[in-house]
Order: sequence, then structure tokens, then C-alpha cells
Amino acid sequence: MFPLRDINPSSKRPVVTIILIIINVIVFIFEMILPPHLRESFIQYYGFMPSELTKAFAYGDIGYIILNIFTIFTSMFLHGSFMHILGNMWSLWLFGDNVEDKFGHFKFLLIYFSSGFIASFTHYIFHLNSPIVTIGASGAIAGVIGIYFVLFPLAKIQTLFLLIWIPIFVNIPSFIFIGIWFLSQIFNGILSLVGPYYGAGVAWWAHIGGFLFGAYIAKKYKEKNYYTYYY
Repeated sequence: MFPLRDINPSSKRPVVTIILIIINVIVFIFEMILPPHLRESFIQYYGFMPSELTKAFAYGDIGYIILNIFTIFTSMFLHGSFMHILGNMWSLWLFGDNVEDKFGHFKFLLIYFSSGFIASFTHYIFHLNSPIVTIGASGAIAGVIGIYFVLFPLAKIQTLFLLIWIPIFVNIPSFIFIGIWFLSQIFNGILSLVGPYYGAGVAWWAHIGGFLFGAYIAKKYKEKNYYTYYY
């Protein structure tokens, strides 16, 4: 099941969405041209490692705490493979334009980074002593998807299915498409708590945390605009 596009045109050019995609691609290209040992060091240094933040809290080292929190920001622009960045940037392009259109450029950027931080802290809560570096924009993008889910539940997502290599194109309401995606995150997130061999390599709880934060923001947005209109 692969989303091709949403049938939900936006009224303004998604400038911030485009800039975020460009920056992510540039950083990824920079990663790929580094020699393997330097690439690993680069990711280790700028990725988010939960165990290091826990260590910083334990020592009460304010400078080291700030440094580790800063890596949450830098980790949003790092990706581990071509498929990793392709999936993330495609999702950002698919859902970001309408959310940016609704909130405006500056608020969208704030929401994007706030979702990324909430996502990383959700992952941190479940992996306090993990020495595994976390990278990727998926937590921030999950927040954007959560907003889309609440504000555009009936927008159609043109989806590609492969039935024994036969392509089938179906327009699915976003609340169904995103709902299935979110349930899969919860399922895999719970499995990941059973043992490290379940769902290895994916920060499921970051996706869950980012999505719930985005859905909360969208709910508040709807309530505010409803009462403004009603009165």
C-alpha cells in the first residue's frame, strides 16, 4: 500500500515544506559522499542517543543536557538510507502542503519542529538507556500527519496496491489510510517493548508521540475556529 498523492489541492505554495525537503536532501547527499567511517561519526555526533541524555540528567550537567537536546533538532535532518529519506520526504510532500496552507508558513514550521521534539521525547521515555542513535524526520512528519488526520479526514488518498504484481489504484479517505498506518505504529510499538528483535530499527513510539501531538494541535485549532465563527 503506497500513497501516490492526495486529492486535496492547497491554495498557497508550500514554501516551508519545499525548503525542508531541499535541506533534508542536501544533508543526505552530504552524508553519502562522506567516507564510511566519517559518515558513521557524523551520524553518531548529530543523531539523538537516549542513553547520553539520561547520563547528562544523572550528572546534572546543564551544558551536556543542552547539547543532547540540540541533537534532537539535528537528528531530524539525518537519514540512514535512500528508502528512509524517500519515504519521509514523500510523506512530507503529500501531507505538508495542506497543513502549511491551513496554519501559515511560520506556524507550520513551529509545529513541525515541536512535533519532532515531542516525538523524540516520547521515544526517549520508552528507551531511557538505549545506546542506539535515532535519526530521521519521521517524528516531525508524524505530527503533520496527525494534523491532516483531524482536519482533512475525508480527503482522498490515491493509493497504489500490488496484487500479484498487478497495480491497482484506489482512492481511500485519509482517515482510513492514516488510521491503518497509526494502528500499525501502535501494534509495532507494543511489540518493540517485548524484545529488541521486534520492530528493530524503527522508532515506533516517536511516530506515535508525534502523531498524537499533531492530532491534539489540530483539535485545538478546530475548537478555536469553531467558537470564533459561532460567536
